[in-house]
Amino acid sequence: MSTTSSSDTGPLDRQDGINPLVFYGSVIVIVLFSLWAMFFTESASAVIYGILAWISNSFGWFYFLAVVAYLVFVIAIAFSRYGSIKLGPDHAEPEFNIVTWAAMLFSAGIGIDLIFYCIVEPVTQFLQPPVGEGGSVEAAREAMKITFLHWGLSGWGIYTLVGMSLAFFSYRHGLPLTIRSALYPIFGKRIYGGVGNAVDIAAVLGTVFGVATSLGIGIIQLNFGLNYMFGVPESTLTQAILATTIVVFAAISAVTGVDKGIRRLSEFNILLAVLLMVFVLIAGDTRFLLDALVMNVGDYLAGFVPMSFDTYAFDPPQDWLNTWTVFFWAWWIAWGPFVGLFLARISRGRTIRTFVAGTLILPLTFMMVWMSVMGNSAIDLVMNGATEFGQEAVGNPGSAIYLFLENLPWVWVTTVVVTVLAIVFFVTSGDSGSLVLSNLTCFIRDPSNDAPAWMRVVWAAVIGVVTLALLSTDGLEALQSAVVIMGLPFAFVLFLIMIGLFKALKVEGMKVASSRDALAGHLSARTSSPRGHTNWTHRLGRAISFPSQKQMRQFLDEVAARAFADVKSALAEKGHHAEVVRGEGDQEHLSFNVDLGGEEDFTYQLWPRACAMPSFSIRAQSSRAVYYRVEVHLREGGLGYDVMGYTHDQLIEDVVDHFESHLQYLHLRRETASGGASDVRGEE
Repeated sequence: MSTTSSSDTGPLDRQDGINPLVFYGSVIVIVLFSLWAMFFTESASAVIYGILAWISNSFGWFYFLAVVAYLVFVIAIAFSRYGSIKLGPDHAEPEFNIVTWAAMLFSAGIGIDLIFYCIVEPVTQFLQPPVGEGGSVEAAREAMKITFLHWGLSGWGIYTLVGMSLAFFSYRHGLPLTIRSALYPIFGKRIYGGVGNAVDIAAVLGTVFGVATSLGIGIIQLNFGLNYMFGVPESTLTQAILATTIVVFAAISAVTGVDKGIRRLSEFNILLAVLLMVFVLIAGDTRFLLDALVMNVGDYLAGFVPMSFDTYAFDPPQDWLNTWTVFFWAWWIAWGPFVGLFLARISRGRTIRTFVAGTLILPLTFMMVWMSVMGNSAIDLVMNGATEFGQEAVGNPGSAIYLFLENLPWVWVTTVVVTVLAIVFFVTSGDSGSLVLSNLTCFIRDPSNDAPAWMRVVWAAVIGVVTLALLSTDGLEALQSAVVIMGLPFAFVLFLIMIGLFKALKVEGMKVASSRDALAGHLSARTSSPRGHTNWTHRLGRAISFPSQKQMRQFLDEVAARAFADVKSALAEKGHHAEVVRGEGDQEHLSFNVDLGGEEDFTYQLWPRACAMPSFSIRAQSSRAVYYRVEVHLREGGLGYDVMGYTHDQLIEDVVDHFESHLQYLHLRRETASGGASDVRGEE
């Protein structure tokens, strides 16, 4: 159980509520842009495309390098000694099982774009490759390699970096669940001022435009589907009605919270997507699709490094780069704060290594199978004479998935399934987006809590307005251009997040080293009795003792409180201030805190925990079904061992052991300060 002193809590002493600078600053920029785009469409389009051209020409290379750097960093951290650190207290356990967790991260991280691009991109890359002749066998292989690159490890590395950083700082060190918290080791308490506000505003803008782009692309596709099935006209009015309807459902889902609406919709999403993919695999040329999947995976893995650095420098297809690779890298970056914060919100209790492996491998596996089955099926159709389908998929991307399904059995059933899947993906992207935006623009002391329901409704509406504004300018091209522009500022923030996380992890390493260095002192008198011999009978008695709640409280009042008071008195004689705090009710515990002035305070806590009575206990058959442990917690969380039954002197020795380790850690931190290491909570 982590505690912090009042001197370094920043805004944590404020009441939960709106962050006016971030909220109103973001809303003003968004409203002004939306009005400009809707009422001055021509000038807005000209400016947007002008900025896009400048960014693509000046920073295209930067996007390539940045995306690789993010991925290498998170993989290196996972394989390092820091990989075993938990995203939360040491005693924390994951809130969601692996299937639910995977479904939620996948639905939030990709959403509707999976339906839109699974046919559009492979067919477009096959017919209009960046280099070489389109329509050939080699073009088919290259098309799937490029598709895998755009939807594979590179993008998920960005989500992993943001999610890992935010979960570490929020759940392990009690900082707010906002982007600014990841910069604490660099800027210290200044993150609660202008620096932090600017970073969070950039994150909000990137999230709004990233989610709006995704919804806008999906609305274009859904509008075609409704026209295809029911004759609903393809028009701005129809798209406005669709956007409004989806925003309403997204707001309802967001209000229900993560555990209900978002969780259930995500699980339904994945199930429906898997059923559709299996149907296409079985209805199509199954052997060919399985062969192609194996080949595509091999091509992607073998060519990953050269493709990741291929900027086509000698003959750059600039329009192609802007439309595809540069757009996708900027899009992933723009979605970084949104998906990263959402991943952090659902990943408390997992280790860094598990988190990195899960967020990279699970989505990659599904993506490779999905894109290969759907994409190769579409390419196979074009290669076998469906040229009209191929041309329509390239010229009218929103129609691609529906025209593809015309070539398979049960077309009306699959068309309805795709439409339902698109709508549900809409809602999951919108609800998780509004939840994240609400948390980014509020003061929330407990990172496990969320912003109020009304705030989520407001942000769902804002996303809808921006989506309509972008659609009114120039449809798909305007959406893509806005994302590339908004992704650039946050790309630089991500490098600061990498530096901040690395500095914080070095501090964690010092804590482990300090415990090891002080181990000799810990073993000095652990098992000695007053008579000078090992008191093994006392230890054995503790091992087979199963105390009641009354005995637990008696131990806290008579043994622990007295031991803490004695240590407090001894420290007071040396000029150190300490306090003993007793928590009651649901937070019943005993805490011993030592104020170390300008350095990180020492905290030693005893938390009771009710446990099921073991079957071998002779009392297990009695009416009392539980016994109580008293477990030690430090700032980093629970240590997992029980001190119930310790004598007065043994408990004092345990407190002093951990105090010595803490002082050793502070010593190591000072020794390495010249190398840039600092406390995770920041030094100004």
